[in-house]
Amino acid sequence: MSSLSDRFDPEKIEKPLYQAWLDSGAFKPDPKSTKKPFTLIMPPPNVTGVLHIGHALTMTIEDVIVRHRRMQGFNTLWVPGTDHAGIATQMVVERDIQKKENKTKHDLGREEFLKRVWAWKEESQGTILSQLRTIGCSADWSRLAFTLDEGPAKAVRETFFRLYKDGLVSKETAMIQWCPRCRTALSDLEVKFGEQNGHLWKIRYRLKKDPSQALIVATTRPETLLADTAVAIHPDDERFEAFRGQEVIVPLVDRVIPIIQDTYVDREFGTGALKITPGHDPNDYEIGKKHKLPLLQLFDDQAAINETGGKYKGLTREAARKKIVQDLTDQGLLEGETAHRHNVGQCDRCKTNVEPRVSQQWFVDAAVLAAPAIEAVETGKIKILPKEWEKTYFEWMRNIRPWCVSRQLWWGHRIPVWYCGKCAETIVAVDDPTVCPKCQAKELVQDPDVLDTWFSSGLWPFSTLGWPDKTLDLKTFYPTNVMETGFDILFFWVARMIMLGLRMTGEVPFHTVYLHPMVRDEYGQKMSKTKGNVKDPLEIIQVQGADSLRMYFCLNAYHGRDVRVTESGLEGSRNFVNKLWNAARFVLMRFEGVSKEHIKREDPFNQWIWTALQETKQEVSTALAEYRFYEAAQLLYHFTWDTYCSRFIEITKAPEQMAWRQAEKDSTALQVLEELLRLLHPIMPFVTEEIWGKLPVKPESKLLINAPFPVMDPKRVFKEGKEQVEGLFAVVDAIRTQRGIYDISPALEMTAVVVGAEKVIAFLREQAGLLKSMARLSVVEFKEALPDRKSYVMVAPRPGVQVFLVRKELGEVEIALEKMKKDAAALKQAIDRARIKLASPDFVSNAPAEVVAGVKDQCADMESKFRTIETYLKENA
Repeated sequence: MSSLSDRFDPEKIEKPLYQAWLDSGAFKPDPKSTKKPFTLIMPPPNVTGVLHIGHALTMTIEDVIVRHRRMQGFNTLWVPGTDHAGIATQMVVERDIQKKENKTKHDLGREEFLKRVWAWKEESQGTILSQLRTIGCSADWSRLAFTLDEGPAKAVRETFFRLYKDGLVSKETAMIQWCPRCRTALSDLEVKFGEQNGHLWKIRYRLKKDPSQALIVATTRPETLLADTAVAIHPDDERFEAFRGQEVIVPLVDRVIPIIQDTYVDREFGTGALKITPGHDPNDYEIGKKHKLPLLQLFDDQAAINETGGKYKGLTREAARKKIVQDLTDQGLLEGETAHRHNVGQCDRCKTNVEPRVSQQWFVDAAVLAAPAIEAVETGKIKILPKEWEKTYFEWMRNIRPWCVSRQLWWGHRIPVWYCGKCAETIVAVDDPTVCPKCQAKELVQDPDVLDTWFSSGLWPFSTLGWPDKTLDLKTFYPTNVMETGFDILFFWVARMIMLGLRMTGEVPFHTVYLHPMVRDEYGQKMSKTKGNVKDPLEIIQVQGADSLRMYFCLNAYHGRDVRVTESGLEGSRNFVNKLWNAARFVLMRFEGVSKEHIKREDPFNQWIWTALQETKQEVSTALAEYRFYEAAQLLYHFTWDTYCSRFIEITKAPEQMAWRQAEKDSTALQVLEELLRLLHPIMPFVTEEIWGKLPVKPESKLLINAPFPVMDPKRVFKEGKEQVEGLFAVVDAIRTQRGIYDISPALEMTAVVVGAEKVIAFLREQAGLLKSMARLSVVEFKEALPDRKSYVMVAPRPGVQVFLVRKELGEVEIALEKMKKDAAALKQAIDRARIKLASPDFVSNAPAEVVAGVKDQCADMESKFRTIETYLKENA
């Protein structure tokens, strides 16, 4: 055995350790194994991406899950992969070509452009995969998948074919959301609505019958008047009685259009008269169909005015608006203009304002697919955690709209539809057809569009395992166990996986959905390059090591709360890693000569540490099984730092203990360390693996990654020994607290008197030497009663035992007591506020369960502190 170095150097050890794991085959499961399988499919990061802070959180949590299950003996598979990210990747490559060659994709042609994208993918994918390894991802890289690989591509075609055959996918003319920058249709989920500053223009639409009169129409988009086909009023609006049944002239283009009546019109908005542009507004489109109005397309695919706009042709939306407003003003047709904030949709990818547009697109009947997906969650076949997200899931799924799945891109899964040039037959097939099945003609043209990226990633849990083929992987590892991802893609991805999984395989794709929180900066702000508050996980790892970042994530991954990344928090996690390292270094130096385990079972301190370890093992196992990573991390943090390092290790250094806690006499400290390393490994794999390699006595596993996860051993639970030692610590902590209250230097030794029945204080009397050294006492006396209370201040650490300190050694006692009274009053106010909040039905019903539980725990903690202070003041008044 070689000893540990003076300090933990992650940069030096992490890469060799990761390579050792790879070489050992630890990441690879055996599909023929009889062990119970556990499967997790990695949410595929965009192939063009780099490891950002959100990825780092996702991969940390998933690796904790996977390492834990692997150590529990499951046949564990974590499938890695990347997503082709249709719009995002095409945008990146188009910009690169434009910058370097001053060419567009159309200059290159589809075939050459796709060659460039594939080359880009090969280079970019290596970057993100390398970075995933940096954080310690123990995925089976031999099963690396890409959404455009042959296997997933076959699954996509099979799914489209089945949906078409079942009448659930069809080509329809409908109003869609169009991105003029990406030049493609978008699904509803890819459009983000938010308020923008704008204006409300009031425009005069002259009556055809009497042009001296006009109907005043209010609009936020004056440029679309060029495609108006009606003006609508509410049938019950008496203000417009004289206008019913008449026609008006569209300003600037002199088109005559009818005044129609419809209850959709909001009489309180604007003037109460609404211009109807069926070609460029979803609501107007529905009104147009209802009233059989003409539909005019005003914009081309880049949102510039087309021929319909006459003299305005070629102008952008913004330029056309400016020109039209000026022309309306010049002709006396602009009645007024006011500032107005309104909701505007933007492309979620490029942030360009979308343009509602009527177009022929492929749609999936999502409502039919949603019904069994709703039932799966309602019946508990799929469990969503945190549970409050189930309500959001149901609301969205029960109001789901048709899913537009076609995209006017070149990069992606080409829609498996062909059109016969001779008889116009539509052919949908899994394999490329060579002739038309109807007329045998060979003039077949494939649909130029590709499928929405989420269509292929919706098949991810089973397409990565070989479906639609009946592979051994599919038989062994499907359905998967858990889908871990961010709550922001619950509908983008999770819901679609459930819908398509049930439809294609007849089984749920996974049994549990765990939605992790979002990562924000220390002020709770979303990270962005614009704000300059982005935290680069790779920089953090380079400075502090992967284990520090992983531990920080786990400590802060509370249900229902954002993870706030702070410098002080990251430093605290790094200090924890160093604490473990230094404790291990001390223990390994002490027990370098150990060749086998030796435990002095009758020693109460051994009994205490073993009991505390069993309790921790049980609680950590439960927390990890229930995806409460923050709880597991906190339990391990406090056991490691407070119980093992600050208590037990320090006790072994005491003169009374040093004599017999040597190599072959008692190896408890070493054995507890060995189990602690196994407990910590899923969260902090690198530092624990490095220490494990230096242990002189350990289980058969050469590598910690393959060692069994510790389980509670009832034979090592010693209730009496635990109570005795905790009683000693309670006395020590009480005396240390007094030092803090009265600002007594740790170097100044004090006098203490311990009062209680002999059978209660017998253990304290036996450990008098240890008590003196831990509490920095010069004298400790044991009595059954204290005769003179005026000379002492009492501390009450536990029932049956009273501890007194000499009053004159404490200095200004009265001043300290007054301060404690103020502290008690402040605590009482905080307790009252917490109780009011907990008594509020709105808070208890609407706040996340974890937040309510947190307030309850905080209130209980404050109440305990208040009682302690109250008792102290009463005893020492």
